[in-house]
Formats: sequence, C-alpha cells, structure tokens
Amino acid sequence: MGRWSELGRSTRRLVVGAGVASVATPVGLAVVLTGVDFMRKAREPDEHVVPPAEPLPAAVDGNELTTYTYGEYLFEAMIEAIDNATDFVYLVTYIWKGDEIGQKFKEAVIRAADRGVKVCVVFDGFANLVVPRDFKQFPPSVHLLKFPTVRSGLVVNVRRTGRDHRKVLVVDGEVGFVGGYNIGSLYADKWRDTHMRVRGTAVWELQNTFVDFWNRHRKRQHPELPDSGAPVWNASIMAARNEPSRLVFPVRGIYLEAIDRAVHRIWITQGYFIPDREILAGLLAAAKRGVDIRVLMPEASNHVVADWVARSHYSTLLRGGVRIFLYQDVMVHAKTATVDGIWTTVGTANIDRLSMIGNYEVNLEIHDRGQAARMEEIFARDLDNARELTLEEWEARGILSRAAEWILEPLHPLL
Repeated sequence: MGRWSELGRSTRRLVVGAGVASVATPVGLAVVLTGVDFMRKAREPDEHVVPPAEPLPAAVDGNELTTYTYGEYLFEAMIEAIDNATDFVYLVTYIWKGDEIGQKFKEAVIRAADRGVKVCVVFDGFANLVVPRDFKQFPPSVHLLKFPTVRSGLVVNVRRTGRDHRKVLVVDGEVGFVGGYNIGSLYADKWRDTHMRVRGTAVWELQNTFVDFWNRHRKRQHPELPDSGAPVWNASIMAARNEPSRLVFPVRGIYLEAIDRAVHRIWITQGYFIPDREILAGLLAAAKRGVDIRVLMPEASNHVVADWVARSHYSTLLRGGVRIFLYQDVMVHAKTATVDGIWTTVGTANIDRLSMIGNYEVNLEIHDRGQAARMEEIFARDLDNARELTLEEWEARGILSRAAEWILEPLHPLL
C-alpha cells in the first residue's frame, strides 16, 4: 500500500483515543490534529535539507529571468541587490523571522537607508506575531508599514479579509524578485520553494504592485511613492495582482484561462492545493480531453489541517485522470505552474480560497517557451524526490482517514 498507510498512523491513533464522537465537528477535529502534529514535530525534529540547485536563467523579450529553487542562493542575490541600491528599495514579505537570515536582511535595509537610499518595507502583522517585538523595530530612516494584525470587518467585509501574503523585492527599478520564499533561516535550505529574479523593463510589473499597495495603505507619516505608469506594454510578462480592497482577483483568472486553453500538459506545483469548484472542473475537463495533468504537493505540509482538507478532492482528481505526486522529506512551498511548454506562472498565490479570493497576492504570468522549458526542467527534477499517489492506494485507505476527511471538508471555504 506504500507510505500512505504509515503516514499519520500516530495521528489517527490519538484521534481515536480522544474519541471520535467528542471531536466530530470540523473545528474540534482541526484543533486535535493541529495539537497532535505539533507534538509529533517536537518529538521528531526534521533534519532533512533541500539539495542545492543552481538558479536557471532565461531571456524573455529583452528581460533576464532567473529562477531560484534553493533559498540560500536566493537570499544571497537579494541582499546583494539591496547592498547595490542607489535610489530605492521596496521590500514586502509575509513572514520575516527574527533569526540569522532575518537579521542579515534587516541589517541590509538599514545600511541602504543610512547611505541615503529610500527604503520602504512592508510585513504582515498577523504572520509575524511570534517574532520578537524588538526585532520588528527599525530606525526612522526605514519607512515601515506593518499590515494590521487585526482588521475591522474581518468576518463580514470581503474587502477587509485579506492578509498581505506577497513576497516582493524591487531595487532601483532595475531588478525585482517575486515568489514563495519568506525571509528566515528555515527557508534557506529546509524548504523547497521557487522565486524569480527579473532584470529589464518587466521589473515595473513588480514595482507597480508595491507602489499601488503602499500608496493605498500608507499612513500620514509614510511618503507617497511616485506612480510612473508602464514604460512599455509587455504582453510576454505581466503581473496578476489580487487586491481584496478593490475586489480584484486576477490570479484565479489566469489559472482558469490557462487550464481552459491546455492541449498537451498542465504541470502544477503547490504548497497547499485546495482547488475551488471552477478550477477543479477545469482540470477534470482538461484531463478528459487528454491533457497530461500532474499536481506536485508536499506529502506532509507545515499545515496539517490544510493537508486533510486537500485530501477531500483526491478521489475526484484521481478518478478524473489527474496524477498526484507527493514531495518527500521536506516542505515544498512553491506556487508555480506551466502549461503546454508555453505558459508559466510564478508567484505568491496558492491554489486555495485564501490566495485566490482572500489575500493580497502577486503572480507573474509569462508567455515564453524558454522559461516554460526551465519550469518543466525544475518539475521533472522535483519528481525525482516525489512519489505518485495511485487511485488504488488512495481507495485502500482506512475508515478513520475517510471519516476525518468527511468531518473536515466543510473547512474547505476557509482555507
């Protein structure tokens, strides 16, 4: 039966010991699973690391793209860019840990500000609740915008539901970075993620997403940033920006469009894969017309409840001809896809409700065979560290797993 029968065995035993009847609500079971997973990780610290992989270059419409899949190399390139800044540094990150890597970034932006560079920094307050307060203090030379930890209208107002989940760095309008990597030592070599560096006129796509957000959410003490307008209209590289305050969610749209156009293959890598009804239907329709659809996700992510909710779709996907691959040993956190060797997206948005119609997100959409070939190369390499989940194995899972999936399925709209 493979590793599925072993995965979560201790979790299932503890759930049974607590009494299924006592936790037969989605929230109750989610709390139990989260607690058990926390204890398991405390008992069994993860010592696995991601093998180093050199960044892959591609040229697209006069722009230089570099795709990073190893955090240490990415962080070196980002800090180097900050250290070379002469005009401005715009940095937004969802998580900024107060550890060795986090400190290096903090020192780099302070150095830039001290030499007269305009430095504007955004981080999400809720995502960094556990980060020490003193680490989140910056000198006045750094313009700091903390996205509020608690926001009014959180439950009833869609415009106020989103977290700032973006990870973007823009330096001098000449170089930009975007992708799934947060800032912290954990991500340097223990998570498999994907980030992209852009040099050329397409950097404006990332710069504009930062400027628009900053100017819309800045306080009185923050400077207004210049809004230049696009230097060129570049159909080969464009940014799709989810903005809840404006009820604009184009990332979902580019996925639906690409899936609908697919003829040969759709290869998706996601840290959390909980497709909504339309994306699920699009994938099944593509599989029915013979498209090779492969979804790569972690065997066990850092959010155990998201894993269990995602499993509620496995039967439908596998029976519909979608192949599922489970990444082994480390967390894969990338948010990428490539279609037909032509279309690629790399960015911050997961295929789940929180990213698609909830959070502030940004994905680059790239129409280029060279970049698509690079993404297919990365996907094929990742499959060497993954195992395929077959329909036979999945349908042989036990009754407790099926019960947990059924209980947790109502949480789907929340994740």
